[in-house]
Amino acid sequence: MKRKLLSLLLAVTVSATMLAGCGAKATQTQDNTAVTEKPTATTAPKAPVEKEEITLKWAIWDKDITPYWVALKEGYETANPNVTIELMDLGSADYMTVLATELSGSASEFDVVTIKDVPGYATLVSKNTLEPLDSYISSAGIDLSQYGGVDNQITVDGSLYELPFRNDFWAIYYNKDIFDAAGVAYPTNDMTFEEYDALARQVADPTYGAQVYGTHYHTWRSAVQLFGVLDGQHSILDGKYDFFKPYYEMVLKQEDDQICRNYADLSAEGLHYSAAFSGGDVAMMNMGSWFISTLIANIKSGEYDASLCGNWGLVKYPHAEGVEVGSTLGTITGLAVTSVSDQKQAAFDFVNWVSGAEGAKVMAETGNFPALMNAEVSGIIAGLEGFPSDAGSKEALSVSNLYLEVPYAENVSAVNDILDTYHKSIMNREITIDEGIAAMNEEVGKVLGK
Repeated sequence: MKRKLLSLLLAVTVSATMLAGCGAKATQTQDNTAVTEKPTATTAPKAPVEKEEITLKWAIWDKDITPYWVALKEGYETANPNVTIELMDLGSADYMTVLATELSGSASEFDVVTIKDVPGYATLVSKNTLEPLDSYISSAGIDLSQYGGVDNQITVDGSLYELPFRNDFWAIYYNKDIFDAAGVAYPTNDMTFEEYDALARQVADPTYGAQVYGTHYHTWRSAVQLFGVLDGQHSILDGKYDFFKPYYEMVLKQEDDQICRNYADLSAEGLHYSAAFSGGDVAMMNMGSWFISTLIANIKSGEYDASLCGNWGLVKYPHAEGVEVGSTLGTITGLAVTSVSDQKQAAFDFVNWVSGAEGAKVMAETGNFPALMNAEVSGIIAGLEGFPSDAGSKEALSVSNLYLEVPYAENVSAVNDILDTYHKSIMNREITIDEGIAAMNEEVGKVLGK
């Protein structure tokens, strides 16, 4: 009997061992009874899923002389090996007109298009050639506040049709040598217009043959009129332009006192703003951030005499009393997805990358200003060889409020033309400031139906 019991126990043990060897687990309960668990299936590693090969056609201009097009293309392709970006160069002459013509037919091959200006954007939106981006933006969780309020100025009937990737903003360039010679402290990043005007007068010298201009204004109306929109309460679409008056008065009085060059002379001579500043007789100049890379490159190459303009700095735009420091004017370049693209999600992913943090770094590394500015991007630009080393110039790269020179409106081109016309008449002294503003109010009012 004992032998039979021993044989039975041995058989059970062997069977349990065999089952364990086949992948089962033998465990012991609290009363030491052997329990066999079910074998666990071994999961084979999954093969990597290959992404679909995608080619996106991107409409641009001046590929061979604009470094960031290829840099952005290569950066995105490196991050997304399954995507090829095909650059379609339409040239810079009449780019937006050519683009509108290309997109007018359903046979357009573009997936992504670059938007050069707001009037062109308005035209493309009105023709229903651009894809609304709201659902894509929401799905991607994009924080639009990173664009400094620009999104609100290009929203059409509650929808966005582009995301900005490049932004140029206005600042004050100044010649440190002129201030040093006059024994006057440099401009600061927090100047009211009254302080700016007083500073220009301090360093100006009307002595014939040794004349120094305290400040300089290019002939564009933006250089004078748009001081008035920095409060965030006004824009060129108001239809009433009395807020321009104090700035016209300031600039024309500066002309009278030889604090700045005369508009009529500048127009007749065709003097470019870069020639004015690089000549070494201009203490301050309001101009866009695009001039930074030009100034650095031309000083380095010797085209500009470094002894005249090589010791330069940058500060934020002046502001009216009560207006937030760092408020400035700007222009944007945006990217949009075409309504005829059959790869809309892939196209938006590219737009999002270029207009986001990664694309911003690429833009900064090529010496250009992205729409998304953060500490890292500002550091890249401030670290460019030839950029001023002082803390004030670095601080000037941060913007608190960016107001578009030309915000969105269907008839913004007509408004622009009217304001340009009467700006020239006022600055040429053909009409008074009051007469010019009254004419703007009347003519633009007709366009806007006010």
